[in-house]
Amino acid sequence: MTHPHARELGDFLRARRGRLHPYDVGLEPGGRRKVTGLRREEIALLAGLSTDYYQRMEQGRDVRPSDDVLDALATALGLDDEERRHLFTLAHAARRPSRAPVDRGPEVVPYSTRRLLRVMHTPAVVLGRHLDLLAWNAAAEALLGAPGDLPPDRLNMLLLLFDDELTGGRTCPDWERQALDYIGMMRAAVATDPTHPRATAIVGELSIRSAEFRRLWARHDVRASVSGTKTFRSPAVGDLTLEWSTYPLPGRPGPFLLVFTAEPDSADADRLHLLGSLQATRAAARSDRP
Repeated sequence: MTHPHARELGDFLRARRGRLHPYDVGLEPGGRRKVTGLRREEIALLAGLSTDYYQRMEQGRDVRPSDDVLDALATALGLDDEERRHLFTLAHAARRPSRAPVDRGPEVVPYSTRRLLRVMHTPAVVLGRHLDLLAWNAAAEALLGAPGDLPPDRLNMLLLLFDDELTGGRTCPDWERQALDYIGMMRAAVATDPTHPRATAIVGELSIRSAEFRRLWARHDVRASVSGTKTFRSPAVGDLTLEWSTYPLPGRPGPFLLVFTAEPDSADADRLHLLGSLQATRAAARSDRP
């Protein structure tokens, strides 16, 4: 039976080979090419390996490359630091004859973290290792809607992101970039436990019902942590652009905090404050009802 980490390693190598072209690495194209990207023998040549050995790695067969071989492959494939770490994570796990025990218990948000959420005036949520939405504050509800209205098993950022009914046909201008960020974080989680039932269920469902997800997932991009900007289109206050960053919580792998912030004294900060005030007014009106 193929080791799950070896299979994931082979898929990652194949995806990274497919994005390169001969001129990227100083090779001549040499007539018509039947494959997208470099050939296996070309990567093997660049890394100083035999073609058979490299082919067995891509096939997920019983190959345990040394760190020197991994370094050579990372250089040949032009991997960045995050991709290099991902390569080593997968290869080191694939060296073990049997899968090391991984904590698959329920993810718990500490009380101190929930208390922190309550006192934060900026939108913040806690996401699990597979992007399940575990907790959020009032400011996040004002910005993102009321996630508590959904069944618990649907409270997942990837499932929500690829749900056309909830995203309004994905009109957000940076939708694909955000999708790649979340997919990259899921890839990092899968690297620690490729057969985790929750990851298998989410990826399996989205692979069946979304051609866009299949295309982006096949890129094998990986993100250990993410920060960036996102523009929200709110009917109540208009467009507002916020910065967002992730912060790991204790435990590995474990939940992490996703926080949205606005530039101080900016129009976006004013709109975010107004959005929170409107949310508080609505909440107060609901509590006053008999």
